[in-house]
Amino acid sequence: MKQLQGRVAVVTGAASGIGLAMARRFAGAGMHMVLADIEEAPLNRARDEILATGAQAMAMKVDVMSEAQVGELADAAYARFGAVHVVCNNAGVAAPALRTRAWESTIADWQWIHNVNFMGVLHGVRAFVPRMLAAGDEGHIVNTASVAGLLTGANPYHVSKHAVSCLTEGLYKDLRTLGARVSASVLCPGLIKTGILDAERNRPVEFGPATDLGALAPDVQAWASGFRSALAGGYEPSQVADAVAQAILEDRYYIVPAQPFLLELIRTRMQDIIDQRNPTMAPPV
Repeated sequence: MKQLQGRVAVVTGAASGIGLAMARRFAGAGMHMVLADIEEAPLNRARDEILATGAQAMAMKVDVMSEAQVGELADAAYARFGAVHVVCNNAGVAAPALRTRAWESTIADWQWIHNVNFMGVLHGVRAFVPRMLAAGDEGHIVNTASVAGLLTGANPYHVSKHAVSCLTEGLYKDLRTLGARVSASVLCPGLIKTGILDAERNRPVEFGPATDLGALAPDVQAWASGFRSALAGGYEPSQVADAVAQAILEDRYYIVPAQPFLLELIRTRMQDIIDQRNPTMAPPV
């Protein structure tokens, strides 16, 4: 896309963290905003903040696990603004015991995290991309994965983020094959100051209680504690939002605002694949 001003952006998970930072960044660039989140009160506060800047904005409570609700979000966005140019499928969750082993997380953990992190992105792609293609305007899809989607871990979070990375690269190639004016990027943040480890507050009752961190092995508990501290010292969400806005303008697929040590781990993993060597052992991330 050549410009953001006057265009319409939809952001899910817009009430906090990276989503709110993107909403602020886009509004500051003169975009009209459609904000979606499952938490209504902070969502409305985010909308009011955006409106106070003079930007046009609407907010809608949406559970991205619901295909119907994401479809209603698309209907509302087009009804209000008549077009959508940028869609950030950003809503995501993680359990406090994020980096469990495959047999340690409950099946409910696997289902809940997959349904939000992957199916929520897929629902956004299916709801918006056909309409954007039909309009024939410039557009851009940004799907939020994580460096976890470029590294590995046998846990619900890492696996869900790998699915987002795979989906988004395929989407990018499909759009290019079609000669579409719509493009796509995958956002893979590193350690960012967000509250994602507190996402259990929005866990639906049908998925039952989260995996009990206190019942896990001491090394997993220690990792979880250290990871929370690492997030607190991470990059600001506004830095991620700046990177996203620039990538949209440059039509750049990979957006990886990550610490240098994480980029080195990604490099090592890619080299493992190219050399067909066994995975290099490294501290879990």
